Amino acid sequence: MDSNFHERRIEHILPDPSLDPYGPGKRKRVAAYARVSTDQEAQESSFLAQVSYYVDYITKHDGWLFIKVYADRGLSGTSYKLRPEFRQMIMDAKAGKIDLIVTKSISRFARNTVDSLNITRELKEYGVEVYFEKEEISSFDADAELVFTVLASVAQEESHSISENVKWRKRRDLEAGKINCPYKNILGYKKGKNDLPEIVEEEAKVVRKIYQLFLNGASYSQIAKQLTDEGILTPARRLTWRPQAVTSILTNEMYKGDVRLGKTYIEDFLTKKVKKNHGERFQLYIHDSHDAIIPPEIFDNVQKEIERRKQKKYNQSRQKDQNKV
Repeated sequence: MDSNFHERRIEHILPDPSLDPYGPGKRKRVAAYARVSTDQEAQESSFLAQVSYYVDYITKHDGWLFIKVYADRGLSGTSYKLRPEFRQMIMDAKAGKIDLIVTKSISRFARNTVDSLNITRELKEYGVEVYFEKEEISSFDADAELVFTVLASVAQEESHSISENVKWRKRRDLEAGKINCPYKNILGYKKGKNDLPEIVEEEAKVVRKIYQLFLNGASYSQIAKQLTDEGILTPARRLTWRPQAVTSILTNEMYKGDVRLGKTYIEDFLTKKVKKNHGERFQLYIHDSHDAIIPPEIFDNVQKEIERRKQKKYNQSRQKDQNKV
């Protein structure tokens, strides 16, 4: 992006209904909704273009009063909850500030059929109409709901198809052994040649220290406290270590040179909710994928020690329960 580019600050100057030459309340108050590109410069250009288009489009209609263009930038259309401008528009409509909303298409408005139907029905109860330019239908049309359901379902299926294509590509990447590692949250490695993890020696020393402290009998909390006291940064480059961060390092097979791909998956293409993969979805385990920081035998000993401590804690808890009886 051009270093001389600066994002413009857009301010909406709303019309004063009392100055309307048609007379207060005589014209239909019209707003527009759009979603624009994720790229900063592209979205700025697209936003200004769409504002210009809708100002021209709305003001050319006799009896229409331009209110505002609501635009969400670079956000998914699968859930209206993720779009602040969309939510503001709905609130303004319910508050009696808008009579008609114009939008390019159903896919720009919402790809979730249930959301689409519920929102248009709800707005209709407030006397607010939604017009879709591409489909040339209005939520106030007699057969709008039937047509809208069919078209919204097609848009939702398109979103599902895109999601399935993404899953297919990820599956191919897994089978090809391609490693997409969140290096910014991994201590001891950086992205190296051929996209394989490369050891960062200074950080690797910390990883080795954690393993040694644990095998020497230190708890997760004790290790976390020691690292914090010594001013060692966490994988996320924070000052304070948590026991969970220590546990994550001690159980990550990456440190013995292996990689498990497909640890998480997106449960639903609409909600984008990410879940841990406990075997429900495809995974791939690659042995000797890259240089190890921790020798495999030490890593395996740590896993056995983790299980031993879990079992000891379980037995102690069970004994306490029996003593209470």
